[in-house]
Amino acid sequence: MTRVAGIDCGTNSIRLLVADCDPSTGELVELDRRMTIVRLGQGVDKTGRLAPEALERTFAACREYAAVIKELGAEKVRFVATSASRDAENRDDFVRRVLDILGVEPEVISGDQEAEFSFSGATKELVAHEHLERPFLVVDIGGGSTEFVVGEEHVRAARSVDVGCVRMTERHLVVDGVVTDPPTEAQVAAIRADIEAALDLAAETVPLAEARTLVGLAGSVTTVAAIALGLPEYRSEVIHHSRISYEQVREITGRMLTSTHAERAAVPVMHPGRVDVIGAGALVLLAIMERIGASEVIVSEHDILDGIAIKTAEEAEAGKQRS
Repeated sequence: MTRVAGIDCGTNSIRLLVADCDPSTGELVELDRRMTIVRLGQGVDKTGRLAPEALERTFAACREYAAVIKELGAEKVRFVATSASRDAENRDDFVRRVLDILGVEPEVISGDQEAEFSFSGATKELVAHEHLERPFLVVDIGGGSTEFVVGEEHVRAARSVDVGCVRMTERHLVVDGVVTDPPTEAQVAAIRADIEAALDLAAETVPLAEARTLVGLAGSVTTVAAIALGLPEYRSEVIHHSRISYEQVREITGRMLTSTHAERAAVPVMHPGRVDVIGAGALVLLAIMERIGASEVIVSEHDILDGIAIKTAEEAEAGKQRS
């Protein structure tokens, strides 16, 4: 076992996983897993820059994570930054400060690399389930982008498209700096049009129609699952590998898009940072299910973060063998 730390910094949240990993099997023994909503992508779609307050929220989380990593003694640390920092003009400032705090330089990865990590993390356990039909379609619905990956044991095709819960909310639901509460039918239709265009784009590269098992990742999907399961509080072990039907996703999406901020915030499993963006995120999931005719989605709590940890352990082991 190799002790590693993986950090996934996305548009809406930053997450840490410290785990002991067997690089030969991909087995992970989790020591610490945490998530902080930092909204790094705040305003990026309009300004092209990372906002100062968003950067400060992210650096505060990095300082917290650095303390955890030091306490647990990870041998190797990997920091992966995705959509928001990939697009920003001032990403060099972001990279420099993260290096100062954590001692590692963020890898601002491409959408295709993001998809590879997500697929590995999500399907490592599922491959052993012979009753699940292949190929898998793994969808990682983030804040700024959504990754689509089709494969059996390995990735066959992948595509990242610029629709995510934060990007869609900011683009279509924010009027004069305030989120419309609840959104109008016209606003929802505009989000839906963007999602459908993105699905057309993804289908040019990824054979969506061939998918037989849909696997959904990230906070929008896990929150929808937690609501569908009627949980009084967020319980990762119950959500992981749960199966949520199309009918449940459709009902919850409709509810999230017609409720007020206060009503959404009152949902027991709703993270405060997701209250304003869950409607758009759920709509992305619903549109995907309708496009491929999926009757259910298998929800995975193991995603890009687990893929980062597995790859980091493999590279650490390879480095030991070379030395």
